[in-house]
Amino acid sequence: MTTATPDLFGVRGGSAPRSSGPRSSISIVPTPGPRTEATVHRQPVVRADRTVFGYAISVLVRSSAPGPRCEDDLDRIMRSEYDKLNLGALAGTAIAFVRATTAMLVSDRPLPAPPGSLILEVPPFFAEQPDAAQHLVRLRAAGVGLALRDFRSGPSQGDLLPLVDFVKVNLGSQASAVAESIAHAHSRGTAVIAERVDTEAAVRFCAAHGVELLQGPLFLRDASPTERRLSVGELQCVELMRLLAADGVSYQEITRVIESEPELTVRVLHLVNTSAFALRARVDSVRQAVVLLGPAQLSALAAASLYDSSDQARSGLWFMLTRALTCRTLARSDAAYTVGLLSAVAARLQIAPGDLIARTGVSADVASALLALSGPYGQVLAAVLAHEENDVAAVEATGLAQLDVARAYLAAVAEAFGTVSSLSRLAP
Repeated sequence: MTTATPDLFGVRGGSAPRSSGPRSSISIVPTPGPRTEATVHRQPVVRADRTVFGYAISVLVRSSAPGPRCEDDLDRIMRSEYDKLNLGALAGTAIAFVRATTAMLVSDRPLPAPPGSLILEVPPFFAEQPDAAQHLVRLRAAGVGLALRDFRSGPSQGDLLPLVDFVKVNLGSQASAVAESIAHAHSRGTAVIAERVDTEAAVRFCAAHGVELLQGPLFLRDASPTERRLSVGELQCVELMRLLAADGVSYQEITRVIESEPELTVRVLHLVNTSAFALRARVDSVRQAVVLLGPAQLSALAAASLYDSSDQARSGLWFMLTRALTCRTLARSDAAYTVGLLSAVAARLQIAPGDLIARTGVSADVASALLALSGPYGQVLAAVLAHEENDVAAVEATGLAQLDVARAYLAAVAEAFGTVSSLSRLAP
């Protein structure tokens, strides 16, 4: 892991504390000569109770060529990446906060249309343009939400406050300056989003200053394990995960566990008979449904059954399946899927990994990955955890290529969203 000096709020520039929310991905933009990487970042924006309000999506461009890149080139690359993104799969039906390019702010070209609302984040330098207010008025009239990014008290950005819905402040800055910026925005009736909320100290600072929204992975943060008893229904779901993680999958035992839990039975039959599976005949047998769904779908269903049908629970399931799918893709192994899923379940249920290992009876290879990031699957899990923190150095330290991990993660976000959407139809 890389290290850096903590800032005032305890946030490290190179190695933030481990989180469990999906955050970024990378794709390569082919160019002759030096290599250019466009990095797509995704972070949750949450309310004070850590329920999801929206997702902040941005494209950052890195190049191996010396010297700064032309702003027009940056805009072109960023817009090309935005055009390829499926904002619905990245933000669901929540609000999509998109870090805008200059062209997105000044041109009449159609903007991305996510299923939820779109809010464009206006960069600080744009406020210096003499016609900035004119463009923001036009966008606002078109129904586009607006947020001032990296807001600081001062005349340029301050003059635009009546035209925007939010300002975003960066907690990596000096605390007094951040507090002044928050107070300035609130004095004009503008809501504040705090970025880099990666510690409980940062959360307390935001609460003390009345910040409305927090950007960061804290709502999915690995909490300290607690000693609590699993309910009967949870035990059945964990038992199902144990059977699915076994080297030799026993469909007979899996069927027995599902049939012994009425809610699991209903969900399995409902899922297999949905249109997503395009079956010509209805399936009435749990055993047949088990064979048709397979271990990955059944594991997802077991995880979904551990939570209620709230938006927060669906967001958590989305994250868990994303981690599991990424691990499976990188390791090309269903056992790695189990590693990713159980690591996320342990964090989500606040259960010590050792207790979950004991409950599930997984193999030594799976256990070593969960407990010590070692063994044949430990490398993959370590890389995925580092990627979720945008820690490129830590990803590369595992021996895996950052590009491979990032591409796998981005694909997993979309696939997991589809699975969660299907499973949410099973909710009462």
